[in-house]
Formats: sequence, structure tokens, C-alpha cells
Amino acid sequence: MAKSPHVSLTPATQWLRAHGIAYSEHVYDYVDHGGAQRAAQALGLPLHAVIKTLVMEDEARRPLLVLMHGDREVSTRRLARALGARQIVPCAPDVAQRHTGYFVGGTSPFGVRKPMPVVVERSVLTLDRLYINGGRRGYLLGLPPAVLESALGAQAVDCAVPP
Repeated sequence: MAKSPHVSLTPATQWLRAHGIAYSEHVYDYVDHGGAQRAAQALGLPLHAVIKTLVMEDEARRPLLVLMHGDREVSTRRLARALGARQIVPCAPDVAQRHTGYFVGGTSPFGVRKPMPVVVERSVLTLDRLYINGGRRGYLLGLPPAVLESALGAQAVDCAVPP
């Protein structure tokens, strides 16, 4: 039996442990611009269950995290409407890193540098199990979706559109 690779603690896993939340670890070879598609393929997971963590901001440049299925995109128009904002746009990579403390491609909603609102596509909450970044490129955590609402206070919205 092959030994699984050792993964040191990240701010995300430290946060989860501190909150008594159990998770499974899933390591894969990260590829630049591979995204959720590459993670799902490498780990043999359904792309719909691999959840992207996107850093966005409103018209006042207030950051928020958006959690979306790997096989869907965010309708920023629907998201803005749901949040009562005029506009929601993705953050530039350097801005996203300053807000979260994570490199793009390794952003987790757990253990972020600055507290910020978390929004989750409503259908993510219907999954049996989700796989989300663990705070490092090439590292996913398996969790029950209920954790997003109970531990993060994520607000469920309908903002998914096909790619």
C-alpha cells in the first residue's frame, strides 16, 4: 500500500481543527491554470462536487468569497442582485491574496486573513460531500456542505450559470 503524501498544516486546516471540524485530505499535482477541472480529473472526483473559492468585490471594493461548483460560473449580475449591490467583480490576483492570505489557486474559505462575507451557490448545499481548497495549491479537503453555513455563516444564493 502506497503511503499518502504528508501535508503540513495550513491556515485552513488549523482553523478547521480549532473548530472541531473533521475533513479528508486529497493531494494532487497542481498545474497552473488547471483549476477545478484539473483537480477533479487528477482525483477522480465529479467536477460538480469540486468547489471553487473565488474572491470578488462590490462597487465599494468590499471583498467577499464566492463558493461555486467547478462546472459552473458565477453570474455577477445575479449575485449583485441577490446581495443588493450595484456591481460585483472578481478581484485582481494580488488584491485577492492580500484579502485572504492565500495564493490564487490555493484559496480556501477557511482561515482567511481578513473576515469577509461568504456566499455559496445554493445547489452546493445539496451535495452529499464537497471538495474545496485546503489552503495550498494541489490540496483539497473533503467536507459535508453543512459546514459552509454552520461554521462560515455562508449565505446561499442562486448565481450559477453554465460555462
